Amino acid sequence: MTRHVEHVMGTVFSFDVRDGGFEGVELAIAEAVEWLHRVDETFSTYRPESVVSRLDRGEITLAGCPPEVAEVLRLCDEASRVSRGYFTSHPGGRLDPSAVVKGWAIERASRILTRAGAANHCVNGGGDVRLTGSAASGSPWRVGIAHPLRPGELAAVVTGRDLAVATSGTAERGAHIVDPHTGRPATALASITLIGESLTMTDAYATAAFAMGDAARDWVRELEGFEAFAVTASGSTWHTGDFPKLAILTD
Repeated sequence: MTRHVEHVMGTVFSFDVRDGGFEGVELAIAEAVEWLHRVDETFSTYRPESVVSRLDRGEITLAGCPPEVAEVLRLCDEASRVSRGYFTSHPGGRLDPSAVVKGWAIERASRILTRAGAANHCVNGGGDVRLTGSAASGSPWRVGIAHPLRPGELAAVVTGRDLAVATSGTAERGAHIVDPHTGRPATALASITLIGESLTMTDAYATAAFAMGDAARDWVRELEGFEAFAVTASGSTWHTGDFPKLAILTD
């Protein structure tokens, strides 16, 4: 077992590799960490010198950006189309693809570990998680979902193998997600967690679903391969049909 914690992209990333100490595991984690820092340097909206900040100010064109920028913006367009405009890469009118970037970066970091031979690992970036393989022989991974209205308590525990888990909510940053259709902060939900296969779109769709509020329940039902669990602003909960097959609900 090998573990590593890295502060990058304004949050904490953790790597948990459950395979035996195979040759190259430390190098693979170092490569994944280097990748995350490169993503931060390229996409951070808090760095005036980042590629995305310069692109937003019109100092460079998309053609002058690394190819990853065009890839991410294409993913943003896809998330916007599928979510009927509830996902946007321009919240508040400024270019900010962060709601795709983190999940996309974690997915790539996970693939780096897989290529190196780490068949069983978890990469967690600020609560958005990519689970690959198993936690131990015959044992699934377990990921706790923090209750947004009850500090220190869990609302559910996701269990499984080869899953992506992403949560959007108000617990950490307050009402920071805006409904693009109204221009006002989304406040109907306290949090929503999506489970899918790829963290790239699971993370993006979690942001869109939070902006939708309770309408997200029917929307997620229409998405193939995704399940959702939400805590509303009043403290009630709802979930899509197969979510209990992948999680333990605490209430």
